[in-house]
Amino acid sequence: MATRERIAIVTGAGSGIGRTVALTLQRDGYDVVIAGRRSVALEETAAAANDDGGRVIPCPTDITNPDAVNALFSTTHRSFGRLDVLFNNAGVMPPAIPMEELSIEQWQEAIDINLTGTFLCACEAIKLMKEQYPRGGRIINNGSISAKAPRPFSAAYTATKHAITGLTKSIALDGRSHDIACGQIDIGNARTEMTDPADTGFLQASGQTTPEPRMDAQHVADAVLYMANLPLDANVPFITVMATKMPFFGRG
Repeated sequence: MATRERIAIVTGAGSGIGRTVALTLQRDGYDVVIAGRRSVALEETAAAANDDGGRVIPCPTDITNPDAVNALFSTTHRSFGRLDVLFNNAGVMPPAIPMEELSIEQWQEAIDINLTGTFLCACEAIKLMKEQYPRGGRIINNGSISAKAPRPFSAAYTATKHAITGLTKSIALDGRSHDIACGQIDIGNARTEMTDPADTGFLQASGQTTPEPRMDAQHVADAVLYMANLPLDANVPFITVMATKMPFFGRG
């Protein structure tokens, strides 16, 4: 019996963790719709795809725009007829400055991208997964260990990642009756452009600025692939993947 095609959407797929996850899913045979604001970066991701894997469709998308998100999922449905996995990855990290110096624009951008964008994509995924046959699917949200142990001067980022945890739990609960599973991956210091400052040092709770170890982003992608490939009667609600020697346990 032929294996049914598996379809995934990855947001923030133009670089970093999003690109690595998209290419890992593609190599495993998924057809992947890759979303992000930078069309050139998306084309670079698509160009790195494996010839033996699934198809890759770049779809430039501003996930803070409901119409753009609707177009992303309409493109996916029109191209493949269904959706099996959504990896809600797109996010931003505002500058590490005291909260009272953070502009309302910087705060709002974090809310709009990290939280509202994830919400909008999840809503469209749920609509599609409820109606398709076989019904159901999986939503994987990119959280952060900052939701458990924030760094100094990370109020906006940390607040959005706390909210993602609540959203993950709500999707998992509300999706049960529709065979929709939802889990979250909390990542600590994957080697991407976003964590490049780790090499020179992150501000610690002690007031010191200390370099921090990082890990290959492929370890994150492998964990996402494991979550994605579970049957829908099994779920990983939360998983943490982090550089072993980063100063996480014992912060403060």
